[in-house]
Amino acid sequence: MNINEIEAFVFILQAGGVTRAASRLHRSQPAISRRLKLLEQQLGAPVLEKTRERLVLTDAGRAFLPFAEACLAAIRDGKEAVQALKGKPQGRVSLALVGTLAGTRIVADLRRFVRAHRDVRLELRTANSHEVSELVRRGEVMLGLRYFEDPARELVSRIVAQEAMVVVCSSEHALAGRRLSSARQLAGERWVSFPVRRGRQEPAAQAIDRQLAAAGLVDAEIVAIDSLTAQKRLVEAGFGLALLQESAIQEELRLGTLARVHAPFLRTTVPVSVVYRRAGYLGPAARALLDIVSRVRR
Repeated sequence: MNINEIEAFVFILQAGGVTRAASRLHRSQPAISRRLKLLEQQLGAPVLEKTRERLVLTDAGRAFLPFAEACLAAIRDGKEAVQALKGKPQGRVSLALVGTLAGTRIVADLRRFVRAHRDVRLELRTANSHEVSELVRRGEVMLGLRYFEDPARELVSRIVAQEAMVVVCSSEHALAGRRLSSARQLAGERWVSFPVRRGRQEPAAQAIDRQLAAAGLVDAEIVAIDSLTAQKRLVEAGFGLALLQESAIQEELRLGTLARVHAPFLRTTVPVSVVYRRAGYLGPAARALLDIVSRVRR
């Protein structure tokens, strides 16, 4: 078994097929298929099977996957360790972050990092909180910024900031700009939030459930919308209220398409955490970036 065969398996799974994996690895489709077949021969079991819609893991593939991902991550770590021997930070460093954090001062901090480390290529990806952790765990990125801490043992996770959550409505809504004194004034209002996925909620959805329950609005209607942009557009159209990260609504507040509802009894914050692999290698460039993102505080 060699690294090319392991890489083919992981890339086929990530890309969703042999053709896309071949494109990413700059190899022919038959070459990637051959590598997968060799891997399965050595494991003595198929690792992927094709359904009508997509490729899925077999039981053997599910058992082998975390070791395959760890192997590829270790190779990347080794390359970074060799690069570190050359002295000053250079090479590449990668960060995955929740998209709404681009509205915080982290962008200015990243700009400062790039200016201070001209020989380092900064690679950025956006994802939701769960996906950020997965990208870090698989070694696809070195660092992650997400909402809430991740309890996974293989990750180091620590809170670096707190972000305010704001109740918003359409600028034409009767509650626009009002200061409320009681949760009773929100009775009958519909709310827009993220859906539950595979038994897990996005942090914003957790915050809404927690705050509405604490305010006594346990019977509030909550409509599940899986896109932050779609949530904002629906709220602008008067479809309901939302409790959103302050950084995510600055443009809409400036344009006047969304308005705040001042509801002190729903005031809350969500923690922003930095995550990285506990057993992973962080070279000088990655540690310099870690130092910056650890000071994201608003």
